Amino acid sequence: MNNRLKVLRAERDWSQAHLAQELSVSRQTVNALETGKYDPSLPLAFKIARLFDLRIEEIFIDDTV
Repeated sequence: MNNRLKVLRAERDWSQAHLAQELSVSRQTVNALETGKYDPSLPLAFKIARLFDLRIEEIFIDDTV
């Protein structure tokens, strides 16, 4: 699954560590999300969407369709 997380984070001039703190996850988790090595759980996806004030579908792109 692709995502816009890195772009959204960069637009706010946040480090991976800052985003990780906002989401209560590790910086390694943020890195894995951004590189597509890890798909978030549904609760984490909702938390990310709320943080950026976007819908989940505006952040995460299903590349299987």
